[in-house]
Amino acid sequence: SDVCSSDLIRIPEGASVKNIAPLFAAELPRFDEAAFIADATPLEGYLFPDTYNFMLNATSGPVIAAMRQNFDRKEASIDTLVASSGKPLDQIVTMASIVEKEAYNTDDRRRIAGVLWNRLSIGMPLQSDVTALYDAARLGLITTPLDGKQIAAIQHLDLPYNTYRTKGLPPGPIGNPSLDSLTAAVDPIKSACLYYVADDA
Repeated sequence: SDVCSSDLIRIPEGASVKNIAPLFAAELPRFDEAAFIADATPLEGYLFPDTYNFMLNATSGPVIAAMRQNFDRKEASIDTLVASSGKPLDQIVTMASIVEKEAYNTDDRRRIAGVLWNRLSIGMPLQSDVTALYDAARLGLITTPLDGKQIAAIQHLDLPYNTYRTKGLPPGPIGNPSLDSLTAAVDPIKSACLYYVADDA
């Protein structure tokens, strides 16, 4: 059948490739989760979170292509900001993926992006829980929800995405950021601050 899936498939902002796979698998009978994870993981950060409606016979390849094209379309709207920032797009996408999980509104995202860029500029570790948690989840070391003790333990692990131990940005994005977070990463609120407290709501 070439009928569209009966439900619109909503991919939440900040979702990682591993989060996204079961959402499509639940709606698309021919969708192969393992194939999607294998092929989409190198594109982490560049698969735009949005609401999608695919043909019921869609497989992982066309799904990945549609999400990647959507990212390019959305990112085009901030091309001028990206160019004037002087930062490469891969750094902006990685920063946006962190900011996405650290804050829930535009102002906080822009403030936190400013603080994190400040830390990078002086060689201070980013010290972001969300990057360490991504690595731990990626390696199957944790199940959620986490308590404070588990988070503290993860901060001591020598993992590539653990920004308590490793200086600089992590090796790549930790999820697929929204346009709001991409904009915050490329147009942060500038300050001299090196610390922040993010609201939970």
